[in-house]
Amino acid sequence: MPFLELFDETLDINSTENYELSVQASPDELSFCILDTLRNKFVLLRSYESEDKAKFDPVSLSEIINKDDFLTRHFRKINIITPSSKSTLVPGPLFDGSKKDDYFRFNQIVPEGEKIMVNKLRDPDIFLLFSLPEGITNTLSSFFPGSRFMHQLKPLFHYISFNRRSIGISNVHVHLEGDYLNMVIFDQNTLKFCNTFHYNTISDIQYYVLYVLSRMNIRQEETIYFSGRTLKKKEILSSFSNYLSAIRFAVPEGNYTFSYVFNETELHKFLTIFSAVNCE
Repeated sequence: MPFLELFDETLDINSTENYELSVQASPDELSFCILDTLRNKFVLLRSYESEDKAKFDPVSLSEIINKDDFLTRHFRKINIITPSSKSTLVPGPLFDGSKKDDYFRFNQIVPEGEKIMVNKLRDPDIFLLFSLPEGITNTLSSFFPGSRFMHQLKPLFHYISFNRRSIGISNVHVHLEGDYLNMVIFDQNTLKFCNTFHYNTISDIQYYVLYVLSRMNIRQEETIYFSGRTLKKKEILSSFSNYLSAIRFAVPEGNYTFSYVFNETELHKFLTIFSAVNCE
């Protein structure tokens, strides 16, 4: 099983009540980071991935959590990020909680055994609806009782909001998960575009990004931010080099710092996990 671990020498397994845990769990991966809340410093990053493109099921996720020396500890706070390719945005003033299933099914097909979840976002003022397999939600709820599930767009929107500083310039962000991408575009403080596209190859990613930029009348000289666990820098740079002149890889930012050991990894791959600590 592919495995990544980075940890600061000050990490203390007996002090987890002073730590904040952020876990991202899906059929493709289980990754988590730990924030030392006394120093506002990230001190651990650990990631498990399945073998040969196999999927994690509730049983395999349970086995990983049970065997991990940190995930069964008690933490000051726990954030659970649950990526899903199925989501719908509803403007806050129009949202009626009793109709959430109707809103979601208007745009998405909900397979049997999936549960519709809701996240509230403040900037912009929207409700984010998404669906998850009940087996995974039940497993995570049993290990992390009382923790709220967070779609990956919630920490992504928070990151974009934190970094929206340029007036009159579009903010374009492409976030890649296992076999799909989220593309989000803000024009100053207005959300102009948000959609999900499934892909198989880098050519698919190239097609969707360039098509959306063209339809949104965004110049190819604008800065395009990329993030995501499956993202390979060289592949993105080589495939877009003839079309985009300002590619950036999103670096997590917030009221926190990183241990020096995190210099050994590409932080844009875990942007949503790190950004979750600033989400309410």
